[in-house]
Amino acid sequence: MYLNSTRRRKKPVLWPWVLSVIVAFGLAWTLYSRQTAIVEAVRGPLPTPTPTEISAAEHLAQGDRLFERGHYEQAIAAYRRATELDPGMSTAYAHWAHTLVRRHRPADAEPLARRAVELDAESGENQAILGIVLDWNNKVTESIGVCIAATELAPDYALGYACLAEAYGDQGRTTEALQTAQYGVELAPDDALVRRSLGYVYELLGRYRDAVQEYQAAIASNPQHAFIHLDLGRNYTVLNEIENATRSFERATKLDPYDPYLRAQLGWSYFSQGAYRSAVAEYEAAIEIDPAYAPAYGQLAITLYVMRNYEAAIPVYEQAIEMEGIREEYAYGLGFCHAFTDNCEVAIGWFEAALEVNPSSELARQGLAFCTD
Repeated sequence: MYLNSTRRRKKPVLWPWVLSVIVAFGLAWTLYSRQTAIVEAVRGPLPTPTPTEISAAEHLAQGDRLFERGHYEQAIAAYRRATELDPGMSTAYAHWAHTLVRRHRPADAEPLARRAVELDAESGENQAILGIVLDWNNKVTESIGVCIAATELAPDYALGYACLAEAYGDQGRTTEALQTAQYGVELAPDDALVRRSLGYVYELLGRYRDAVQEYQAAIASNPQHAFIHLDLGRNYTVLNEIENATRSFERATKLDPYDPYLRAQLGWSYFSQGAYRSAVAEYEAAIEIDPAYAPAYGQLAITLYVMRNYEAAIPVYEQAIEMEGIREEYAYGLGFCHAFTDNCEVAIGWFEAALEVNPSSELARQGLAFCTD
């Protein structure tokens, strides 16, 4: 009789194999790390990939898009970079200057506009932008000559005629200004800047309703340009439509909150409505943006004076005088601040300073009478 016996099969043991794989991988990684360290010690680390910068032409195109959208600070940065990459790119200098002048910085714009013309004097656009800059810098006679050159170089370039129209108007040649501005609009009826120039000529003629209509047409063509909303608000102010003016100034400031000129204009609109606290906030914002923007100090001082906050107004008046020199309204305003805080000894000197500027200053005489009585 045989016993029927069966052998039990052993289960496969995996752990030694797994452990050997782990050890092998660890040794391989150690060797690779040491090799990499040796290579890096000899060659140095591999360079970190960096994005390739766009070209000067692409920076220029980007700046143009930003300008049309009303993003002036970014546009200025794009134009500046274009000139750094290609110092001979005249159009970048011209567009940079154009953006600066539209942001009420014509003194900064002039050397850039002149550089553009130096690089390419045959460009009608370069000549037109230089003409605009010169006009805004009160160099009207020179501006007219440059704008005429722009129209001769590019007879179909509407901005050249817009430039010439504004310069004619500022020289008092209003008939020629109107004809030239209208011709520019005929060439480019949908160009916001060209329509704006016709509005400006109407404004010079005292035809404020017509000016409002043209500024509105310009805004319809491109609602992103803060300076055109400013123009519209200025004409509403002359028409005594203060609420409309304030809305226009608010829109301008919302589009370009970092222009101290716009903030100060909005402040003055608030002031004219008696909203003094709002006015003070705008003047302080203008000063924070640009501590060298002198007009904001004078307007802030006047507002504080009207609020009877004489102690606060005194240092602001002094700063305005230091920056702009002695002006009649600053001198007698500072005089009254000292007089109303029981310091007539100092006040008299400021009333006399106001009379030196304008011997017929009635308010300065009243201040002297107040202190001497």
